[in-house]
This record gives sequence, C-alpha cells and structure tokens, in this order.
Amino acid sequence: MGGARGKKTGPWAVKDHTQLIADTQSGEEGGLKRAVGAVDLTALGIGAVIGTGIFVVIGQGIQDAGPAVILSFILAAVTCLFSALCYAELASSIPVSGSAYTYAYATLGELVAWIIGWDLILEYGVSVAAVAVGWGGNLNEFLENTFDYTLPESISTAREDGGVLNLPAVAIVIAVMFLLARGVRETAKANFIMVIVKLVVLAFFIVVAFSAAFNADNLSPFAENGVDGVVTAAAVIFFAYIGFDAVSTGAEEAKNPSRDLPLAIVGSLVICTVIYILVSVAAVGSLDAKTLGESDAPLAAVLDEGAGISWAASLLAFGALVAITSVLVTIFYGQTRIFFAMARDGLMPRGIAKVSPRSGTPVRLTIGMGIAIATLAAIAPLEQIVKLVNIGTLFAFFLVNVGVIILRSTHPEMERPFRVPFVPFFPIIGMCLIVYLMIQLPGETWWRFGVWLVLGIVIYIFYGRHHSVLQRASRS
Repeated sequence: MGGARGKKTGPWAVKDHTQLIADTQSGEEGGLKRAVGAVDLTALGIGAVIGTGIFVVIGQGIQDAGPAVILSFILAAVTCLFSALCYAELASSIPVSGSAYTYAYATLGELVAWIIGWDLILEYGVSVAAVAVGWGGNLNEFLENTFDYTLPESISTAREDGGVLNLPAVAIVIAVMFLLARGVRETAKANFIMVIVKLVVLAFFIVVAFSAAFNADNLSPFAENGVDGVVTAAAVIFFAYIGFDAVSTGAEEAKNPSRDLPLAIVGSLVICTVIYILVSVAAVGSLDAKTLGESDAPLAAVLDEGAGISWAASLLAFGALVAITSVLVTIFYGQTRIFFAMARDGLMPRGIAKVSPRSGTPVRLTIGMGIAIATLAAIAPLEQIVKLVNIGTLFAFFLVNVGVIILRSTHPEMERPFRVPFVPFFPIIGMCLIVYLMIQLPGETWWRFGVWLVLGIVIYIFYGRHHSVLQRASRS
C-alpha cells in the first residue's frame, strides 16, 4: 500500500484526504465490503444511543431537575447537535473507517491522530466491557421478574459487586464477536431487528403512560431547582446520547457515503431526541418526580405504580436487555473499525487487520478484540476505569469540531456533500459546550486519562512512528 507525503514530516505529518480515500481501495489488508445503506446506518446510530440511558438515567436527571428534566434532554441534544453536524461533514467528505482518528490524521497530524485513536480504543473497549456487565445485571432482573429465578451472584455480577467470574457478560461479548465476524450485512440486519424491538417497547410505554396515567399536576412545580438543576441534569443526561458517532466508523462500508452518512448521523440523533423527549414527558407526567427519582427502574415504576400494570417490570427489563445488546453490537463494531484504520496506517500491527475475502470483515481483529474485552468484562473491576469513557468521548468530539475548521482553511476546494452551516461559529460553539462538560468531570478522571495518553505516546515513539506507512513514504 502506498502512502502520501504530507506537507510536514515526522509526528506532525498530515495524511491528505485523497490518499486516505485511495488507501481504502488498495493494500495487503484487503477492502471492506460496501453493504449498508442509510436505513441500516441510522439504525446503527439508534442502536448505539438508546440503551440503559433512557431506562435508567432519566431517574438520575429527575433528582436534579424534577419535571424540568424534559428541558435537560433538549439541552443535552443541542450540545450533541453541533458535534453531530461536524461528524456529518467529515464523514461525507472523507468516507473512511476510523472516525475521529481518521479526521485528526487529515487535519492535525499523525501524533494527534494516534492519541485520539489510542483514546478511542480505550473508550470503546471499556464501554463494551461495562455494557456487557450491565447486560448480565439486566438478564438477572428479567429472569427474576419473569420467572422468579436469578443466576448465582458469583457468576453473574461484577467483581466490585461480589462476583467472581461474570459469565453472562462473557457470553454476550462472544456472541456479538461471532456476529460481527460473519459480516456487516448480517450485523446490520440483527441490529435493525433489535432497534425495532426496543422502539416498540418504548412506544408501548409512551402510549400507556399518556392514556392511562398522565396527570398534568405531576408537572408542578416544574423547575424547583431552577436553571442550575436543569444544567446539572443535562450534564448527566448528555451521556445517554453518546453513540451517534459510531455511525461514522461505518463510512467505508456505506453504499453511498456522501448521502447516507449525514442522513444517518443527524437523523439518528434527531430520532433519539424525539423519543427521549416523549418518554420524559410521559414519565414525569405519569408519576411524581420524587418517586421517579428514587426508583432504580423509573419507567417500570410509571407503568406499575402510575398505570397499574403489574407485569410492566418484565416488559421494561426485556426492552432494556434488547437495547443493551444493540448497544454492544454497535460500539464493538465501531472499535474494530477504528483499530482496522490504525493498523492499515501501520500504527498498529498490520497483519491483524487482514480482511476475510468471504465475510468482508477483519475477522482476526474482531476475534482478538472479542477475547480481550470478554476477559476484561469477566474479571476486571470496572467501576473506576469506566469513568474514562466520558472524557474520552468528549475529547473526540472536541477534535472533530476542530477538524472541520482546519479543513475548511487548508482544503477549501475539497468536495463536501454535507456542510456545517456558519463555520467557524457552529464548531466553536460545539467546542465551548464540550469544554464546559469536561471541566465538570472529577480530577481523578483527568489524571487517569493523562496516564493512558502518556502510555500511548510511549508506544507511538517506540513502535508507531517506525512502522507508520506515511513516515516510511516520507523517508523513501
């Protein structure tokens, strides 16, 4: 595979966007199969976003904002929108796997690209492991509510909760691993079915809550904690929206990336926002805020205590189980594509990214990551390292906003099927909102993040820069 000579050399070398696109059509790893359309990609985004967040996090937000949590969902969505627009422009202009890693390579240079790629590997990997652990907990909740049976704690909970080996978490990771290895078309079909199921469950909740339990008196007092309560809740609820960026990791497998990617990225965020607002209005209007805020399963509480449907807990537990599985599929998928892009560029071992001619997917990479994540989910104490997911996501969002501004300046002639309006103002607003949320994170999250990035820089110095395709081309 050839490389492009950047205008700069060394760790600050930038890989031209035309070379990034050309590399998808050549190379010893083989090319990914273009097999998914706008509907599949939108389902990918919805699958990544709607998980335990809407089933659980709404209760946490109500504790801070009361019924005004509705406004918190809107504020969090607006915060995400600026980054979503930037992702849409870059994904349609540079339809290559790798998401923020690839965009950083085209704008900020190889070292920054490596740093964000290294960050995303941690973010996605820990996310999958943590979500898998949560899947095991929801499986037990579903079994208890439906069959009055639970798996032994020693084999079904995280170590910090008293477990020894979390077998349900291992089983779901391995199952998703094999699904991804079979092919992107099969993965997209399975994810689409799961998205439909969880949307049906949420639609059922909305209809029943509005028709059988809604009482406008529950909306008063609406914002007893004022603007501070709404903003505090929005900072929590923001993380219920994380995942729409996973759509951009499928750029190389989109049938018509210039059209489909912007539609899917912005469309999935808009659809999820509408669903979140409808669910939050239905919830706070059907049960008093104090009860919702104290419940571990607020939506089930609405149907049980508000509407008087005793089997609601089973239905909502099933919906959460399907929702979490869908999140696992999409986030795991995103991680393998980011790793694939880094390996193709030589920053990771290139052999592991070889694409199977039969499935059109990087099978070795998928299985290797699956085993590593399953091990992490089975035995690792996740309570502390999972906090890194939040700061890692915000860091990626920040760089994507920066990337739009830089590319508009350095490559004004580049074809942009989708354009962010009011550049640089919209990306700057997005950056400011992201920084505001980042400074709300605790200090321990920052220093752990710093340690991970320092480790990544060391690996780049001793491995990445010597094996980089771009660096080798510049030296030849």
